[in-house]
Amino acid sequence: MTGTRRQARRAGVAALIGTTLEWYDFLIYGTAAALILNKLFFPAVSPVAGTLATFATYAVGFLARPLGGIVLGSLGDRVGRKTMLVLTIVLMGVATALIGVLPTYDQIGPWAPVLLILLRLVQGFGAGGEYAGAVVLSVEHGDQRRRGLAGAWAPAGFAAATLLATGIYQLFLLLPDDQFRQWGWRVPFLLGIVMLVVGYFVRSGVEETPAFENARKTAPAKVSLFSALREEPRSFFVVVGARFAENGFAYLFPVFAVAFLTKQLDLAESLGLTAVIIASAVQVVCVPLFAWLSDRWGRRPVYATGAVASAVWTVPFFLLLESRDPVAVVVAFVVGLGICYPAMLAPQAAWFAELFGTRTRLAGFAFAREVGSVLAGGFLPLIATALLAWSGHWWPVAAYLGVLTVITLVALAAGPETRRRDLESAPVPAGTDEAVRR
Repeated sequence: MTGTRRQARRAGVAALIGTTLEWYDFLIYGTAAALILNKLFFPAVSPVAGTLATFATYAVGFLARPLGGIVLGSLGDRVGRKTMLVLTIVLMGVATALIGVLPTYDQIGPWAPVLLILLRLVQGFGAGGEYAGAVVLSVEHGDQRRRGLAGAWAPAGFAAATLLATGIYQLFLLLPDDQFRQWGWRVPFLLGIVMLVVGYFVRSGVEETPAFENARKTAPAKVSLFSALREEPRSFFVVVGARFAENGFAYLFPVFAVAFLTKQLDLAESLGLTAVIIASAVQVVCVPLFAWLSDRWGRRPVYATGAVASAVWTVPFFLLLESRDPVAVVVAFVVGLGICYPAMLAPQAAWFAELFGTRTRLAGFAFAREVGSVLAGGFLPLIATALLAWSGHWWPVAAYLGVLTVITLVALAAGPETRRRDLESAPVPAGTDEAVRR
């Protein structure tokens, strides 16, 4: 294996591990929020209010992500992708482990939710630069003829994290209720430190990307925090809009829907987690498949197909859940989370990286992506829970996801197709014909 191919492989593994840790952190919190945290940190309020409060702290983590995206992304554009990625994995891993040892409301009173919020802010700040950095590292190191596949390492981490987070919680739910409440819920958070250690050593061995080194030599001008937004505003808003459907569905399936099954339909907690595990296993296969298709057919067609398919599936999804049949529930998650959703997630990675020039790529990608996260995914469980409490039915939730999908389709129409773009060239204006760009 040549040095270039070895670095490409190492960068891909580094992206996979880091993104797995990022999503593991957020998904175990989302799962814990749906199952136990409302009872431990907000016991003085009603069950519905406690769930809303817990999902609000879930959303708080997203509020720090744009700040992390712009600060850490700008750092990555100035000093290098590798340095920034080592920092992000340490921030996320330490914050996650500390949640696992956090005293509850019964032990320290109101300080418990305060400390939980602070750790969520640290977690969110680190995650703000993680995914974009992982994608940029793998795409810039990878085979430039197959950037979709090169970028698929990071989104595959989402599937791996979902598999890991829900699988671990499924295991600990086998404990008696009192043991799960006392210590069982903490172990999944503490296990995040394992991925931190592995990810740190893998990332320490990755070299800086050739694209960044070339850009630093030819365009050494200092990059400010908001250079990407100032120089490439169209790309920025395209990324923000494209995130709405993808990020909304990312949290509808493994977070809100699990809570819906247990709290609204009175089904066993283990059923929802089992369905998510099976769907995530399917997603592991579908992510590279859709990434490969985006290399052949283009990023936007594959992305748009996934957005429309996810929106259309929302109604059958809830109808299948309401059947209360275990097989139907699994099918609902497999189609939604395992097949429709990765058609958006897979092409997104390379497309977002290709939309920005090298000197502003990481900051532009990270900041825009995390603004989209706040507007779409971060508040999805909270909004969906509020809509359900207000209406007593899931129809408003489905309608809300439909609105998010329309926003994403508009953003896809406004953005250029980039699969054949020279990654080290200047950004391509939207609407430019691909043959001219070549």
